[in-house]
Amino acid sequence: MRGYQYIGAEMPIYEYERADGERIEVRQAFADAPLETDPETGQNVRRLISAPGVIYRGSGFCGVSYRSGPRDKKIL
Repeated sequence: MRGYQYIGAEMPIYEYERADGERIEVRQAFADAPLETDPETGQNVRRLISAPGVIYRGSGFCGVSYRSGPRDKKIL
């Protein structure tokens, strides 16, 4: 449970679901093993997988998504 102790560090947040259906978020290092029980309640948990939020910026991406000029300008 090394990763659970470093709450303020820059580490990924993993989402777990407890046996009662409640979801918790835990900061853990990549090298840490997944939790098997909730550290606060002792209930069994399973790690959930979800898509990360990604923002594409820079040249080569869709010009409509990130406009830099006036809205009435036609971008193709």
